[in-house]
Amino acid sequence: MSEFTGERVIPGQVDVDLLNEHMARYAFATRLARGKRVLDAGCGAGYGAAELARAAESVIGVDRAPEAIGYARAHYALANLRFEEGSCEALPHADGSFDLVVAFEVIEHLENWRGFLQEARRVLVANGQLVVSTPNKLYYTESRGAEGANPFHVHEFDFEEFRAELTAIFPHVSLFLENHVAGFTFQPQEAGYTSEVRVDAGDPAPNESHFFVAVCANRTQTGNPTFVYVPRTANVLRERERHINLLQAELTGKNQWLSEAQHDLAEMTHQYARIEGELHESNRWAEDLNRELAERRTRVAELQAELAGEQDNAREVAAAYAAKVTELEADLCAKAKWAVDVEAALTLALQKQAADLKQQTAELVRAVDALHHTESELRERTEWALRLDKESGELAQQLALFRASRWVKLGRKFGLGPISPAS
Repeated sequence: MSEFTGERVIPGQVDVDLLNEHMARYAFATRLARGKRVLDAGCGAGYGAAELARAAESVIGVDRAPEAIGYARAHYALANLRFEEGSCEALPHADGSFDLVVAFEVIEHLENWRGFLQEARRVLVANGQLVVSTPNKLYYTESRGAEGANPFHVHEFDFEEFRAELTAIFPHVSLFLENHVAGFTFQPQEAGYTSEVRVDAGDPAPNESHFFVAVCANRTQTGNPTFVYVPRTANVLRERERHINLLQAELTGKNQWLSEAQHDLAEMTHQYARIEGELHESNRWAEDLNRELAERRTRVAELQAELAGEQDNAREVAAAYAAKVTELEADLCAKAKWAVDVEAALTLALQKQAADLKQQTAELVRAVDALHHTESELRERTEWALRLDKESGELAQQLALFRASRWVKLGRKFGLGPISPAS
């Protein structure tokens, strides 16, 4: 079973008074269950359905919690009792299947409680009855005090709202006020089978009642006597002593817990002081670090500004260098062109001189022929030829020097000027 929350009563796991409070309602309903087909809607752990089965022809317990159905089947196996998993807002049964439907402490847990009341009317025979209970909203809210609203309750009812919701579905409703009261019993030492009960009750006070129990029907109901349930274990003084002992044990445990908590608090206070000192040192270190970081950021900004200035200077120098290179390239191209032009002019001059020399050589040949006739003329011509040859050599030397000059070579390198036959 799941952890106990107080919303599902399990015999042996809850206080006896709480169990008796629930068993009293089933004892109330058992009087109406004799020889009938009974549905226990929201049966929980199944102990109440087993109580109804002692008088009923058959009982079916329905609950939407699988673990509750599993527990009930394991602990309450009777021939006329079975348990089914299902929703109270959509009962898995045909119309007119039951003579009595019981739903204790269920309606306040349902989102669609009106739908449940309609479902209960549907599965009942024409003269069937619904017995339904719920805690009094006014008393229950006050009793919970600082704990606040019950997180498991969807909607709680006061007396008038509870009656209005029931009479909207069932035309005949008998309402009972369930209270846990102090009393006295006089039980004979010899076993007896009869009981006499005296109830000194004043006027009913619904707003002060603990629980409301209603018997609902489609037809007129007769008789609504006061019902008194005295459980076998209902010795109030003994239960109070037991409760006091439990409270004392709980108080001892809480005192021990408080002592341990105070010790833990002192230890935590010491640790807090130590951590606070460490935090102070950490904060001081963080402030120093922030200050140093701010200084470094300032220095980084200065370096970035210096770098930007140097980059601007570098760009200016690069631009000036590029302009100078462009200027030098233009000057070099002009000088190369001039060298090519000079070489071309010299080449033409040499070609002209060569042509003249050739012509003069031819004339010299003719003159040599003529020199055979005259010696003096030959001498003169020879001398002239020698002089001309000397001039030709000098001219060739000048040409060679010109060709060897760097300007001519530079022009040739760039493909400028004519290419001489000697090259």
